[in-house]
Amino acid sequence: MAVKRFEDVLVWQKAQDFAVVIYQKFSNSKDYSFKDQILRASISISNNIAEGFDRRTNPDFIRFLYFATSSNSEVRSMLYLSKRLHFLESQETTELIKQSNEISRMLFGLIQSMTPRKSTNS
Repeated sequence: MAVKRFEDVLVWQKAQDFAVVIYQKFSNSKDYSFKDQILRASISISNNIAEGFDRRTNPDFIRFLYFATSSNSEVRSMLYLSKRLHFLESQETTELIKQSNEISRMLFGLIQSMTPRKSTNS
């Protein structure tokens, strides 16, 4: 069965959940520029998946999945920094990085499944 709506894409659902957790963890941060950046990047993951899906072509969707991957990497990088700056406890950071890595694996799997295979017949 083909997916008809971006809301049914599992990685979009995971990215939405991830953004909610990032919001919860950084809602009380007094470093407003850090907070703004990590929140915007976390939102961008699911938004890029949704936008790419509704472009209705595989090449466009793949391009937006790469944008989502980049936003996810930005969040992960900021999580490492947040650990070094003691914004989060080590265990919290480890769990969030684990979630980010899962989203990356799912995005790359989706990209691979949509990328045309080159023929080995020459």
